[in-house]
Amino acid sequence: MPVQLVPTHQDPPPSQPELLEDPHPSPKPVGHQGIRVDVEEQPAWQGNGFIAVPLVLLLLVGAASSILTMNPAGIAAGLIAALAALVMMTSIVVVQPGQTAVLQFFGRYAGTVRRTGLVWIRPLARRRAVSTRVRNFETNTLKVNDRDGNPVEVAAIVVWQVADTAKAVFAVESYVHFIATQAEAALRHVAGVHPYDGLDTELTLRGSTDEVARQLSDEVAARIVIAGVEIIEVRISHLAYAPEIAHAMLQRQQAAAVVAARTRIVEGAVGMVELALDRLSERGIVDLDEERKAAMVSNLLVVLCGDSRATPVVNTGTLYQ
Repeated sequence: MPVQLVPTHQDPPPSQPELLEDPHPSPKPVGHQGIRVDVEEQPAWQGNGFIAVPLVLLLLVGAASSILTMNPAGIAAGLIAALAALVMMTSIVVVQPGQTAVLQFFGRYAGTVRRTGLVWIRPLARRRAVSTRVRNFETNTLKVNDRDGNPVEVAAIVVWQVADTAKAVFAVESYVHFIATQAEAALRHVAGVHPYDGLDTELTLRGSTDEVARQLSDEVAARIVIAGVEIIEVRISHLAYAPEIAHAMLQRQQAAAVVAARTRIVEGAVGMVELALDRLSERGIVDLDEERKAAMVSNLLVVLCGDSRATPVVNTGTLYQ
């Protein structure tokens, strides 16, 4: 008879504790494995070059004297001494102020020399000069849409300095080109999240220059930290509406300025009318009913708020004619 297999009851596996998801996970590279060059600056072996120079001279003198003996053993020793002097000569470098020497020993990072002057470094090490001076550049004039969708032209000046020479050389292909590209990307992002102009209480590109500069500095610094570069300052150097809407935006600004000026004029005129009525009432110069007060207010507002000079008509009769 065929045998029928009946599944037996199995206890459920023990429940695993639920892992809480990080609400702010750290950004990870998108790609194959996200492999980066993990290197940090470290000091290289370095000695005083003024000590190495006399040693080279001694080796050369010893090599010459050994070769001149015409003895095979002496000639061999002289050639070895000459070779050692030649190798030591190649390990003496001059490092200027504001410059560093990044060393590689057979492809491996061997450290950075920041000591200036005549320096004795590891023999047979390949060196690459990296400047640590403060540098700046101006981005291209970019056309971006602000938060309200208006096309604007914007450019910025970036002041930067190499902080980690190892990352600057090995982490990116060209740190100068990398900074320029990332600075333009950060400028596009910051300019797109703020309006060009707005209310006094609103953060705008034109009105809040210090706050926008701080946000630009933080944005650029976060993007180029992988290249071992620090940002000193980022400020907008050019900001204007795009040519196709510049005339319309100028008219809008002029209209807003006219409205603001009229508002101030009306506020001042109302205050002057109120002061006039209060003074007349306090001193008892004239007793006006509500209709005459309204007429007086209307006349004063016309005189005070009008664009042209008022030419009043003098009434020679009674007040009620």
